[in-house]
Amino acid sequence: MVHHVRSMGLTGLSGYEVSIECFLSGGLPSFDIVGLPDAAVKESRDRVRAAMKNCDMKFPISRITVNLAPAAKKKVGTLYDLPILLGILAAADHILGLPEDAAFLGELSLSGELRPITGALPMALGAARLGIKQLFLPAENASEAAFVEELTVYPVENMEQLLRHLSDEELITPEPPPEIPEQVMMGLDFADVKGQEHVKRALEVAAAGGHNVLLVGPPGAGKSMLAKRLASILPAMSRHEMLEITEIHSVAGLTGNEQPLVSDRPFRAPHHTVSAPAMTGGTSMPKPGEISLAHNGVLFLDEFPEFGKSVLETLRQPLEDGEVTISRVSGTVTFPSKLMLVCAMNPCKCGWYGHASRRCRCTEASVTTYHSRLSGPLLDRLDLVLEVGALEYDELRTYAPTESSQEIRGRVNRARAVQTARYKDKGITANAHMGQPELKAHCRLGEDAEALMKGAFDRLGLTARSYDRILRVARTIADLDESEQIEAGHLAEAIGYRTYDFRKA
Repeated sequence: MVHHVRSMGLTGLSGYEVSIECFLSGGLPSFDIVGLPDAAVKESRDRVRAAMKNCDMKFPISRITVNLAPAAKKKVGTLYDLPILLGILAAADHILGLPEDAAFLGELSLSGELRPITGALPMALGAARLGIKQLFLPAENASEAAFVEELTVYPVENMEQLLRHLSDEELITPEPPPEIPEQVMMGLDFADVKGQEHVKRALEVAAAGGHNVLLVGPPGAGKSMLAKRLASILPAMSRHEMLEITEIHSVAGLTGNEQPLVSDRPFRAPHHTVSAPAMTGGTSMPKPGEISLAHNGVLFLDEFPEFGKSVLETLRQPLEDGEVTISRVSGTVTFPSKLMLVCAMNPCKCGWYGHASRRCRCTEASVTTYHSRLSGPLLDRLDLVLEVGALEYDELRTYAPTESSQEIRGRVNRARAVQTARYKDKGITANAHMGQPELKAHCRLGEDAEALMKGAFDRLGLTARSYDRILRVARTIADLDESEQIEAGHLAEAIGYRTYDFRKA
């Protein structure tokens, strides 16, 4: 008789049901696993056999066939150890039938302990969608899976504990639904930054609307310092946003029992030697890359032109669509990538081009070559390009208090609240994500603003994309001013953020 045990699999961020079918028959003793298992799944044979013997269970001396259905999908990882062991016990009549509304996940140690797995939250969400009511998985993953309110999650420490529960000898206490942690602004503060008031204002606009930013200036001007403090003025995440980013981090193996939920907006800052697969997501079974790990947060690229050209060009489609699609032989997966791209660069290779000290010794050709590393289509996707000038001595020696991140964040939160109400039920969280219908409805210009926009379009040689991006930034500036209409002043400020001349001396 064939015995079935319900389990789960993962394709990208989508959980799907895997049925573990176990059959014991006569013939020479053997243990076969079929259904497109990878090497880690095939090795389950040795882990299951050792765990059963070390837990004083009788391993059946017969021909064992385990099928992982659907057989057409590749099965990866060690999470099938537990359901395979239970299927063998049920086929050998060592345990009674398993609950029909329960699914089992977990890696086994040779002594029968359960070890944590990756992707617990997206698989738990998938299980709930399939009507599964009980989920048994390693104790270290239980707090993460318990965020799915439709499931009863049982934290399992070892096989003996699970078998006592299944035989009603000693029931496992379900994991209680964890509380959403309160988000407290910690760490770096804009109050530490001296001068650069125009850059602070621009970063406030960027945070309020979720816009992409490029900071250009000489070494030591404070570009990295400012960028690293951007996270301190971003608005708090909603529960939906927290679960979205936690799913991604769970698949990447970045969650754990100590931090089951990602409650702070991500700030990812990969080194400029990062590869294209690491940026977008790679391996034969695609995992999230830096673009997706920064979803709902900030992706900071310091020394922007030093990144490989192929790496930078991979950003173009995700910045436009808010998602990245990865195609491999094993299949195609899509990960979300709605992020703020924040970049910092020097004006030339040595960093001092155009500085008053005239210390730059770069030739015109080398400056042109340095700038040519950034393609026009990529620069067109940046909403604000800001010059971060070197600080004067008097600015450095001042001890006058400056505006804190908490004060700036208050204005950002008010602007985001306006946007949340405006785009209710449209799946849009910020002005930067507006589509054409929203642009037409909420970015109409008066006569003065229309004339200003026409002049800027002709004078600056704007593209259709940059035209839309200026409107989105102007809409954010108007929201910060609590204005229903985009005025000429709001539009002028938005246009000013796109007028930086890379070639000026």
